[in-house]
Amino acid sequence: MTTSYQRDDSLDSAAEFTENVESRETLGKVFEILFLLGLLIGIFILALLLFDIFRDGLARFLTPGFLTETPSRFPDQGGIRPAIISSILLGIIVILVTVPVGVGAALYLEEYAPKAWWTAVIEINISNLAGVPSIVYGLLGLGVFNYLLGFGPALVSGAFTLSLLSLPVIIVTAREAIRAVPDSLRNASYGLGVAKWRTISSHVLPYAVPSILTGVIISVSRAIGDAASLIVVGAVGFLTFNPGLFQRFMALPIQIYSYISRPEPGFANAAAATIIALLLLIVALNGVAIYIRQRFSIH
Repeated sequence: MTTSYQRDDSLDSAAEFTENVESRETLGKVFEILFLLGLLIGIFILALLLFDIFRDGLARFLTPGFLTETPSRFPDQGGIRPAIISSILLGIIVILVTVPVGVGAALYLEEYAPKAWWTAVIEINISNLAGVPSIVYGLLGLGVFNYLLGFGPALVSGAFTLSLLSLPVIIVTAREAIRAVPDSLRNASYGLGVAKWRTISSHVLPYAVPSILTGVIISVSRAIGDAASLIVVGAVGFLTFNPGLFQRFMALPIQIYSYISRPEPGFANAAAATIIALLLLIVALNGVAIYIRQRFSIH
């Protein structure tokens, strides 16, 4: 009798389990379709935006002198050379400043810092800073670099402001990349008597470089495309000379803002052409970073 009861209970449990599996699979299919629909909607909207931009700006972008001349008061004349040079210089300085500082901070927090209350406070603040609006960093850069350090509305002020904007993202992604390195790799190195700094430089960092470069790609792309912080720092919308580090400067986002705010219809096409130039610059920088990431990937 007991055996029959146990058999019946097991059959009921098996039937209930089968029903749960089927319902979970159905629910999973529903969510898969919803997520795929969301992806397709995002791709469709992006494709529409790109089509509209290239339709309006490709002819102006291919105009001789658009990339090599200085801006003009007329929409069908002049170019964006100072803005391109400024954006390239801004990107280079941001990379040179944020990568060593950001990776160094991530290494200290993950490998050396003790687990104490003050490190927890630092980690929370870094995570919060990654979501702060860029105009707040512009106000910080205006107070520190323009006035306190006396750089004024120069390119170096804009570059350091964008570096502050990029640092939290790089620190967070670098910490995640370092944390993902298996402890067995560290323990094997320590077991052979290798010093900690040598273990980090020879084993931890090479393993984490691909993921760290992903964070660098995201942060630098955001910095190059940012306009709010540069407007606050003092970037101009019209420049007739190639900028230097301690001179007034432009940037491609500021050039786009300057063009799109003018009432003449031809400037809308110039703004679309400038957007194409900015997209190509970001794609080129991302391509270099992706190549370096693949080059250092550990297979």
